Amino acid sequence: MNDPGLDEPAQEAAEHVENNLEGDREEARKEEQDFLDPSRWWFASTACPLIAGTFGPMANAFSICALVQNWRVFIPSGKDEGHGEAIKDPQWLIAINSISLAFALIANIALLLNMARRLSFAIAQPITIIGWFISSFLLIVLVAVASSPVFRIPPMEEHALTQAFYYGIVAAGLYCIIASLMVVTVYGAYRGHYPKEFRLTPSQRTLMLQTIGFMVYMLLGALVFSTVEGWEFLDGVYWADFTLLTIGIGGEFVPKTHLGRSLLFPFAIGGIVMVGLVVGSIRSLVLERGKKKMSARFMETKRQKVLASMDEEERTIRLDWFERIKFSEKGLSESERREQEFRIMRRVQEKAERSRRYYALAMSSAAVFLLWFVGALVFKYAEKPQGWSYFVSLYFAYTSLLTIGYGDYSPTSNAGKVFFVFWSLLAVPALTILVSNMGDTVIKAFKDVTIWIGSLTVLPDEEGLVATLKTSIKRLEIGKLYKSEGKPTTPAGSAGRTSLDRLAEHLEDDELGEAEEAGEHGNTLERDIHFYHFVLAKELRQLMKDVNASPPKQYTYEEWSYYLRLIGQDEEDASLHRNPRIQHDVADHETPDLGTAGGGEKGKGEPYQWSWLGIRSPLMGNKNEAQWLLQRISTTLEHEMVKMRSTDAKKRTQRPPISMDELRKKPSNSESRSGSDHGRLMEKGLGAAEVRRRQHNNG
Repeated sequence: MNDPGLDEPAQEAAEHVENNLEGDREEARKEEQDFLDPSRWWFASTACPLIAGTFGPMANAFSICALVQNWRVFIPSGKDEGHGEAIKDPQWLIAINSISLAFALIANIALLLNMARRLSFAIAQPITIIGWFISSFLLIVLVAVASSPVFRIPPMEEHALTQAFYYGIVAAGLYCIIASLMVVTVYGAYRGHYPKEFRLTPSQRTLMLQTIGFMVYMLLGALVFSTVEGWEFLDGVYWADFTLLTIGIGGEFVPKTHLGRSLLFPFAIGGIVMVGLVVGSIRSLVLERGKKKMSARFMETKRQKVLASMDEEERTIRLDWFERIKFSEKGLSESERREQEFRIMRRVQEKAERSRRYYALAMSSAAVFLLWFVGALVFKYAEKPQGWSYFVSLYFAYTSLLTIGYGDYSPTSNAGKVFFVFWSLLAVPALTILVSNMGDTVIKAFKDVTIWIGSLTVLPDEEGLVATLKTSIKRLEIGKLYKSEGKPTTPAGSAGRTSLDRLAEHLEDDELGEAEEAGEHGNTLERDIHFYHFVLAKELRQLMKDVNASPPKQYTYEEWSYYLRLIGQDEEDASLHRNPRIQHDVADHETPDLGTAGGGEKGKGEPYQWSWLGIRSPLMGNKNEAQWLLQRISTTLEHEMVKMRSTDAKKRTQRPPISMDELRKKPSNSESRSGSDHGRLMEKGLGAAEVRRRQHNNG
């Protein structure tokens, strides 16, 4: 009979358990959907607003540059367009330019407020899109008029357009591009592909604030130094750009006054720190978020191709053009068949990750080469008065791209200076991403080769040169995933022994007091529950260490068998498994998760069926293996704790996945030795604990 007053709290606790389980299932659905979503919708929902929020402040800065200086100059005899005499702009040009800047600022502010969730999506996006399109249209009109004979003053060779005119061109192009990107974002939201809100992380919002801070810092620095050194403001912007990006072109624009050189010390240090923050944020966002989405798509594509290539007659699976794996289910136990699936999936995982790395390297390389070659082409035509050839332009672009900055060549034309500012702001982050991608591929290969050469020469292995050569040859062999056709490389029963060894580590006398006391009173169920809870807590501590491992920890099949047993998934139970499917269906989205001990489909205790080669596999998804296990085991422990508080211990009917009596029972043929060993181990462990406990009490 339950204690008086216990029914209501028990009912509340039971409802809490059910709500937690439903929340876990919903989170799993979102997690899987995010993993399987097409990349284009991720680009529309996250990348587009991130690009717009980053380049919006840059376009605003260029609009300011287009407004603060006259658009025409007269070139005196013996001078170039960079040292011409300014001609005052008409009032209508200044007015339209100011209106364009005002619309752009309002649009950018609306976007930032929307991202900060201070302004709704439905209100902010029309303001942002319309404002940027109006700004772009007005600047395009001004540029078109300024390029016509209506604005130009003859003779043409004695007059030129200033840097402000070219900044207006760049700003107009940026406004049009980022407004178009936001149209794509709004379209996807109203089509229902993602919510009508921005789910940007704090680091993504920080990138936008860092970009705004950097552009303001650069413009203020240009204003101070142009005043101190007697330069034009836009020449100061050009100087501030190659100074803060550590390119150091030099030329005529270098601090020559004591005040200017003194101010350079704090200005350069502060600017380099800000550039480092911006570049670091771009690198982390591109490599982290982009890496997850690319990994997801490569993994799913590779998985589908592998399953489609399965040849039932020849009993082979083709991983790629060079590697095939033989598989067979004949004569295998359920655990051995699952291990075969696991090893194939692990190989698929490795292949997909390798493809992603080289694809990312190819994309970043293409971006850098495009900036290099196209940038050189623009510099060639912009610096035609200096007689630059395409090779000279390539040389200048290369030394600038790598921030070498010899200073033997530098832009002097108004168009060249403006393009250099815009180009360098794109080129330096692009090069940073390229170097990061090279670290996973080319640089890693060089490092491995260097270590290998060292092991053959100055750093020989302990086993000698011959052993090192043999090991190297074995590592070059591919495709030998199994020792025989379809047979796992681990001997039968090894999974059981590994699990039992892990369990034996938890038999600590001082921490099994409650379980031991329950056993003395003959309550084996209560003993097993305490023992199960203790094991879950101990494994959580270890998983928390594994979560931060770099590179992410990958568990063996034996370890996975052990952990899955803890959350109620037995690799020997064929009812929990199914054959892998090439395509995922609607039903998969309704029941995407393995669940937790005692949970199941719709909370009815019916475990989900899954395959290591299916989309429900723990090896599929955005989380690494330690994170996946940590979440499931912590949820299992929470469920068990709440269940223990919500029911009378004497009337519990659901057994935990790990039971001492079950481990003592007669084992299967494949695990006869391990089962017997563990039965003796458990008896010995509890017996020793009992002796020491009684000795302590008698003492």
